[in-house]
This record gives sequence, structure tokens and C-alpha cells, in this order.
Amino acid sequence: MHIVVVGCGRVGSELATQLSEDGHSVVIIDKNAHAFRRLGQSFTGQRVIGSGFDRVILRQAGADGADAFAAVTNGDNTNILCARIAQGTFNIKNVVARIYDPQRADIYQRLGIPTVATVTWATMQVRRWLLNEDETIAWTADSGKLSLIERFLPDTLAGQLLSELNSGNDIRVVGVVRAGTGRLDIEGLYGQEDDKVYFLVTPEGARQLNSVLGIESK
Repeated sequence: MHIVVVGCGRVGSELATQLSEDGHSVVIIDKNAHAFRRLGQSFTGQRVIGSGFDRVILRQAGADGADAFAAVTNGDNTNILCARIAQGTFNIKNVVARIYDPQRADIYQRLGIPTVATVTWATMQVRRWLLNEDETIAWTADSGKLSLIERFLPDTLAGQLLSELNSGNDIRVVGVVRAGTGRLDIEGLYGQEDDKVYFLVTPEGARQLNSVLGIESK
């Protein structure tokens, strides 16, 4: 995946380094060239000096063909502006913005921008939003026999009944977040693009989930 990260502070540098170590194509943007000193020695991506909401800079960073985008500067307004440009101008699907004021989260969710507040920030949370990885496990029972997995609905399944994604005794759709609103009334509900679907699965169901969603295993 090609991923653009705006902001090379503590979070941005750690996120960019981890993504680079995982083999992704990563470009990190920061207005201060000295900020790039925070990057780990294993970082093999590109460094771009400039503003994350400058469209020329974003094109230089490869935003036109980016798969994911994270705005993690130290300013809420900057992050949201960057995220909206990433979505609206460059049509990047997986976008996340860091915010310091969690009270703004609902507003940004209504704009379709996933956010993570500083008080709950974790690099792994951002990775989950960006990569839509198989191991996007939100919760696991103490016994390890049940897990709650969140996945973005593949575009190919838009228009299909969500209940049709249930599989035997191993996979159950238990909820969906659509346009920032959570829903539990799954029966009779058809999937839409950008739905985030929650599955309750057994260990076997976790292994089968990609197949159910029509996604090739990595």
C-alpha cells in the first residue's frame, strides 16, 4: 500500500517507521525538516518538506494514488483540513485524523472522517484504520473462543443483505457503523459503501472471514 502521513512528531514518526518496516510505501510530510530526525533508522520511505494541506505538496507525496492517509500533526484544525482534502480532492478511502479535543469527534464523524483523540491514541489503532487488516480485532473473550472483528465492507458487497454474511455457527454480523452512526438492527439491512461492519466470530470464523467477504488471503 502507498500511505501518506502528515506530521512527523512522536506519533507520526513511529507510525511511518512501523509502516515502512512492514513493507509499505510511505511518504511523511512535515513543515520542519528537523522533525525527520525522529524517524527510525529502518524507515525507507520518502520525506517531503511542506504543508499537509498544500495540494502541490500532496501530489509530490503521491496522494493521487495513495491507499491511505493519516493526519497526525499537533493541530486539530490542520489535521481535519488535511483529512478533508485527502478525501475530497484525492479520493483516498482510508483516512484518519488525530484530534486533541475529543468533544469534536462527533462532528468529524458526521463528515465521514474517523478520528482518534490524544487520550485514547495508540499507533495500532491508526494502523487498523489505514490498513483494514485481517487482525482488526476490537475485543476477544478471556477464553479466546470469541472475538469481535471490525472490517470495512468491500465495495463489491454493497447492496447485499448484511445478514447474508452470517456463516454457520462461526460468523455473525452484530453491528454496523454508517456515516458515524452505530446500528444494531441488522435484519433486513443492506450494505453500503464505507460501512464498517462488526463480526462476532469463533477462531474458525476468523479464518473464514476473508473468504466470506470475497477477499483474497495475503
